[in-house]
Amino acid sequence: MITLFISDKCSNSKKAIEAFQNSNLNYETINITENMDNLRYFLHFRDSSKFFKTTRRQNKVGIPTIMINNGEHFIEFNDSINLDNLEKFNK
Repeated sequence: MITLFISDKCSNSKKAIEAFQNSNLNYETINITENMDNLRYFLHFRDSSKFFKTTRRQNKVGIPTIMINNGEHFIEFNDSINLDNLEKFNK
């Protein structure tokens, strides 16, 4: 399962949403600024995963971020990411 964490307050999230919409991936989008449950869910992973160590140290939020299989892997979204590489997680 692929989850895309975004915020409607973040311009980079808009790029991520567009990229995912143009892909053939099955994914879930979670907007962390939509409600407190979404924010808490994201922060659970952000505050406990080694992936976000630098993000936490820099006092950044860490979105947009792609989560694979309920926290098994995290991938930072950027303009050069090839979403085709995520096909193997497409369920």
